[in-house]
Formats: sequence, C-alpha cells, structure tokens
Amino acid sequence: MPELVFFSGTMDCGKSTLALQIEHNRSARGLQGVIYSRNDRAGSGRLSSRLGLVTEAVEAADGMDFYAHVVGQLTSGGRVDYVIVDEAQFLAPEQIDQLARVVDDLELDVFAFGITTDFRSKLFPGSQRLVELADRIEVLQVEALCWCGARATHNARTVDGRMVVEGAQVVVGDVVGEADGPPAEVGYEVLCRRHHRRRQTSATARAAALSPDVLPVDAPK
Repeated sequence: MPELVFFSGTMDCGKSTLALQIEHNRSARGLQGVIYSRNDRAGSGRLSSRLGLVTEAVEAADGMDFYAHVVGQLTSGGRVDYVIVDEAQFLAPEQIDQLARVVDDLELDVFAFGITTDFRSKLFPGSQRLVELADRIEVLQVEALCWCGARATHNARTVDGRMVVEGAQVVVGDVVGEADGPPAEVGYEVLCRRHHRRRQTSATARAAALSPDVLPVDAPK
C-alpha cells in the first residue's frame, strides 16, 4: 500500500542526503518521481545535501497545491511513480493534507523530509500536521552532535555566534560549520537539551574557555 512517510531529525542529520538516495534508488530502477524542495541552500529549484550532492527540484511556493500539481503532471502525459518533499517543515498544514490526498487518491508513495521543531523548540505547523497524518514516522539514525559531544536534540538560531530565541520562525541560514571558525552573522547550530536551555553555543563556549575569568581547575593557593 502507498504511504505518507515523514523522515524527521535535527538539522545536520542527513535528511537531504537520504532524500537524494531514495531518488537515486528509484530512478535507477526506471521509476520517475516528482521532487519538491523549499529554501534549499543551493538556491531555488534545487535539492542538495552538505555532502555536495544536488539535483533539480520543483520549488514549493506558498499556496502551491501539491495534489493539483501532481494531477497536472499525470494528465499532461507525464509519469509520476512517487513524490519526494524536502524541507517539509516549511509547508502549510493544508499542503500536508494535499500530500496525504496524493497518497490516498492517486496511490503514490510520498516521502517527506524535515525537522520537527524550530529554534524555540516549538513545532513547525507543517511538521505537526505530518505527525498527525503520516502513515509512518522515521527518526533518522545518523546522530548530529552538540559541540560538547552529546547527542544533539535541539535546533538553535545564532546571531554572531550567540543563541537567540525571538524572531520570525523561518529565516534562511545554514548550519554552523567548523567549530573553530568565525561564527556566521545569522546561522543555525544543533545543541543538546542542556546547552540549548543554557543558550550556550560553540562560539560562546569557546569565548568562556578563553576568558581569564574562567579557569578549568581551582587556582593554586
């Protein structure tokens, strides 16, 4: 039976890489799918991973009717065997309903990829609707790590290396890269719950470690 499958995880856990792998496996068997993405790091109409892989995609704009778009592909003579949607957290709840209709009425598998919560640890509306409707939810097993080495469970937005908890829910940026590099003006970082609660990013941790007022051991008497 066709399914609506939601692949979820924190940032930097390989969601886009898995989406590209699913596309490769199916296209190698002669199947043809429609790929949707939104706000991809490689630009509009792209699905890319941080490993350097990239493919063409349909940009999922505000107000797009996914069911109507797939039906349009089919009625114009196109072939659609499956649907892949990356960055699904950015979709509106009604668009998730449309994806569910693609599964139920057109009998096509839909594979949706996205993060569950935003930088404030609040559910994205699109992800919430996916949790409510998905036939299956798969939590990715590639664990992203906090700067401390613990398993990262939370997404943080940073401004000049400092974590912020206010602002628009969607602001385009990328995951903070090298731990010893300069912090991005606006970026994202994955943290464990403890350091998310403390609002301690890799940049602020480095600054604290280098401060003469912070000593790793008790000073000699």
